[in-house]
Amino acid sequence: MEPISVITAVHHPLRRRIIDYLQLHDATQVGTLARAFDAQVGSISHHLRMLQKAGVIEQVDDPTGDKRTSWWRLSRRGFSWSESDFDSPADALLAREAQRANVRHQLELLQRWHRTGRDSDIQGFATDSLNWATPGELRDLGQRLTAMLNEWSSGIDREDGQERLPVFFFAHGFPTEV
Repeated sequence: MEPISVITAVHHPLRRRIIDYLQLHDATQVGTLARAFDAQVGSISHHLRMLQKAGVIEQVDDPTGDKRTSWWRLSRRGFSWSESDFDSPADALLAREAQRANVRHQLELLQRWHRTGRDSDIQGFATDSLNWATPGELRDLGQRLTAMLNEWSSGIDREDGQERLPVFFFAHGFPTEV
C-alpha cells in the first residue's frame, strides 16, 4: 500500500509527466525538463521537490561534474494502491481521485495514439479477457503482470544501437457485471 502522500504527489498532471519523462530518459537536468514541458525552471523545481519529499525521485550528481546544475532521477518505478487500502474516508477519497486521474492519463495517451500514432513503425495492440476470480486471484494476476513487465523492461538493451520509440502499456483488472 502506498502512503496517501505518495499517491497525491504522483497524480498531479505535471508531476505525472515528469515521472514519465524520467522513466524514459533516466537522470535529467532541471532545465531540460523545463524545456520539455514549456514551463519555468522554478515551477519544475517546485514539482521536483514535491516528488522528492514523497520519495519518488532523488537528486543526483551532474554526470559532467558541474556542481551548478540540478539533476534528478526516479528512485522508484512503480506505484500500486486501492482505495480500500485506506481506513480514513478522506484518504480513501484522495486515493479514488488519484485512480481517476491515473485512468484519465492512460486514456489520454491511448486517444493521442489513436489520433496521431498510427504511422509509427511500432504497432500497438489491444487485449482483454473476461473470467471469474476471487479477490486474491485478481491481486495475483496484477502481481504477475507487473513482474512480467518488469522482467521484459529490464531485458531491453538500450545501448544496442537499435532505434526504439517510447511504448506505453496499461491494463486494468476489476470486478464487473455482464
